[in-house]
Amino acid sequence: MATRCVRPLMSKEFTDARRRALGLYRAFYRNIPYIIQYFDIPKNEEDCRWKLRELFYKNSCITDVRIIDLLVIKGYIELKEITQSWQQKHHMMRHWNPALDPKPGDFLSKFFAGVE
Repeated sequence: MATRCVRPLMSKEFTDARRRALGLYRAFYRNIPYIIQYFDIPKNEEDCRWKLRELFYKNSCITDVRIIDLLVIKGYIELKEITQSWQQKHHMMRHWNPALDPKPGDFLSKFFAGVE
């Protein structure tokens, strides 16, 4: 039985994927003033830029080209949703306010929390 190599989505090598990720970062960076003004976010540009940097650094350890391409595609989809006003203010603010009390996952945690 022979194994098959899976072709990447868009990028042939890591440098192409990195270039696409940096292009996405720049596109978001350029749209930050528009996002703040249109969605009336109670944050300044510096806070938004730090949050953008934080979200990109969260995935900086990924080296698989296919996963990077997938994340870049998802990022461009989210950017389009933001610029086309398909997302609302609370969608934007969820990046600053994650769920304070995560839902219990296992049986004992659910039991102690009183959740069925």
